[in-house]
Amino acid sequence: MHRDSVWRLPTTVCRITDLLGKEASDGLLNRAIDTATGTMKASTIRDGEVVPGYRRSRSDGTFTAPELIDAIMEILPSVEKALGVSCPDSEVSYGLNVHNDGDYYRAHQDVGTQDFASRRLLTFVYYLHRTPRPFEGGALRVYDGATSMHDGGRPLTWEDRAWQDWGPDHDSIVFFLPDKWHEVRTVTCPGKDPADSRFAVNGWLCAPAG
Repeated sequence: MHRDSVWRLPTTVCRITDLLGKEASDGLLNRAIDTATGTMKASTIRDGEVVPGYRRSRSDGTFTAPELIDAIMEILPSVEKALGVSCPDSEVSYGLNVHNDGDYYRAHQDVGTQDFASRRLLTFVYYLHRTPRPFEGGALRVYDGATSMHDGGRPLTWEDRAWQDWGPDHDSIVFFLPDKWHEVRTVTCPGKDPADSRFAVNGWLCAPAG
């Protein structure tokens, strides 16, 4: 075997389109637009840090979407089967993320050592936007796993990993495991109108505390 051989492990993503239907998704979009045209805080990483070179967007953790959560719970058994995960008695945590011109989120995982992050079992991202789509970019890039096959374990680079991009299509949702590396590709929205943003309800199903 060549000393620089890399074993790539494909990442499974479960994607569902037309989740809520036109009436419900349009109503949720209008609430998201109202939120975006108000006061929103810069998105943070880790322990509440704002790091524009790594993540640039705005977030609202108080945004509520009960119709979305009901729809997720209805399809959850099929998602669990597709991804090989079990989320019994799980708690749902989510918020609204808004990406406008020049915004992005570099490659990251949704797991960590903090109590909340360590309890995440399943990640979901639900997309909303005006039609026709008023921005470009903003794909969710999900990376495959990569392992060096060389006994010495040479350092791996991002070029060692394959990936797949998932478009942020209105009323679509993606599910994947929180330990998978993923990023939000840069959004281009020349008019910079908040209503023309890439809206996403990001969240997790988490194991119960304690």
